[in-house]
Amino acid sequence: MKRIIAILATCLSAVSVPSLAQDNHDLHAAIAGAHRSEANKARDVYRHPYETLTFFGIQKDSTVVEMWPGNGWYTEILAPYLKENGRLIAATYDRSDNPPANYMRNAVISFDNFLASRPDLYSEVDVTEQVSEEVSRIAEPGSVDAILDFRNAHNWIPAGAENIIKAWYAALRPGGHVGIVDHRRDADEPFQPGTGYIHEQQLIDLMQANGFTLVGRSEINANPKDTKDHPGGVWNLPPNLRGVEDADRAKFLDIGESDRMMLKFVKNAN
Repeated sequence: MKRIIAILATCLSAVSVPSLAQDNHDLHAAIAGAHRSEANKARDVYRHPYETLTFFGIQKDSTVVEMWPGNGWYTEILAPYLKENGRLIAATYDRSDNPPANYMRNAVISFDNFLASRPDLYSEVDVTEQVSEEVSRIAEPGSVDAILDFRNAHNWIPAGAENIIKAWYAALRPGGHVGIVDHRRDADEPFQPGTGYIHEQQLIDLMQANGFTLVGRSEINANPKDTKDHPGGVWNLPPNLRGVEDADRAKFLDIGESDRMMLKFVKNAN
């Protein structure tokens, strides 16, 4: 019983931050906007963008770095929300002529095409790059309020994690913070490379070893239906359904998207 109470207290304290007390009409408007694709809106039930961005303290006048934005799912919300009073910096993969992997080049091209599709909304998004081979400068030192990393940590943890976190530390202003969402491996289950699932504590240890303190965690994006034993890892689940046979499609759709941790870290003073 004590353990249950402790878990509930942690969850409640994580979501009961002051920014949740007031309704953010501008953020609601960005999420409900007609510019968002129907496919992206359909995922709101799993990704909870309003609750997630509110938990991470993103205000309309914030300077925000979005790490490896993929096809722009969160950019679609953040760009119009920050357009008038804030600043959005999209840190993509290696933008050189010879990136380490083809998927990086393809991701950069896809994101650039996304930005070009609506210059009225996305022309003010600043584009930079974050590479894992070095401590790259992703923004002016000490200029960023928040760095957001959605479902990327399982990729960068085994590839230059310290370089990436140090670049974040350099970009953030004093008291700036990092918000991370990723696929969660149960703490009592062994790590399995290639599944997309990682342990919370592994991520916490890395951040704390590189100048950050954990200040919040939330179960907003938890999914207790996710058994995490899928043969193709998280990619068997929606929205990918990669490698799923027609006979199994309904089962994976019923599970929904993966169980996800949500962690908030603050930059320590030097």
